[in-house]
Amino acid sequence: MELIFSAALCSVVVSILLKVCRSKGFSMIEMITWNYAIASILCYFWFQPDLQHISVLNTPWLLILSLGILLPSVFLILAKSLQTAGILKTEIAQRLSVILSLSAAYFIFHEQFNNYKWMGIALGLVGVLFVLWSHRSTSLATNKGVLYLALVWIGYALIDVLLKYTTGLGLQFAVVLNLMFIAAFVISLIYIKLKYKTFGAPQNIFAGLLLGCLNFANIALYVKAHMLLKDSPAVVFAGMNILVVILGVLSGLIFFKEKLKLTTLIGLIFGLASIVCLALAF
Repeated sequence: MELIFSAALCSVVVSILLKVCRSKGFSMIEMITWNYAIASILCYFWFQPDLQHISVLNTPWLLILSLGILLPSVFLILAKSLQTAGILKTEIAQRLSVILSLSAAYFIFHEQFNNYKWMGIALGLVGVLFVLWSHRSTSLATNKGVLYLALVWIGYALIDVLLKYTTGLGLQFAVVLNLMFIAAFVISLIYIKLKYKTFGAPQNIFAGLLLGCLNFANIALYVKAHMLLKDSPAVVFAGMNILVVILGVLSGLIFFKEKLKLTTLIGLIFGLASIVCLALAF
């Protein structure tokens, strides 16, 4: 359980770091770029993917490049959502992206569903709608927050689906993870060099390296928890998602004085119920 808690804590600290750095004027794109530099290095030494025997012809490079573009793009959207909608709602939207991933698993990958999965998807969808509804306003800035929340929800689900599809083609998870981190770093580095004529200011590079360590720690600890509890995937899935939502809500309320509206609270309850149902579906 310590691994699950640590993974969840790293995930929430990533969100806190993004929100604080953005408010202090750090460049998000530069931070995110260097985040993938350290993440790709850590991934190589931690998971030890067999990159030497990759088939140049058989590797789905278009999918890898797509993930390389999608990863930093969704990370940027996450940073904007944290700033406009807050950690509380962003964490709920990010975690409930699993219901879109599961829907894709049913319609695209033809996975078998039981009643718990259907119930989890239904409850999760209601939860997301309540969270989006709670952020409605006539203010343009607030409405942008709704858009960013929706894009976070869709974006993380799309990454999950593409990862599942790529690994389904025969590539190992560690290989895909390493290649997409490298692709995300190279593509982002080329982008900031062409647009801003720089590889990054020192403070943004340092913050990005810290972000990458936390981001990778979240993934590594979560995978390690699944390996150690391979007979109890429901415990890992539910524990991780519920802890991230709860820690995200607490950090929003305590550190950033965000308000928990009734509609957000209802969305949170539906979201947690959804996660429990999906865990029971394992």
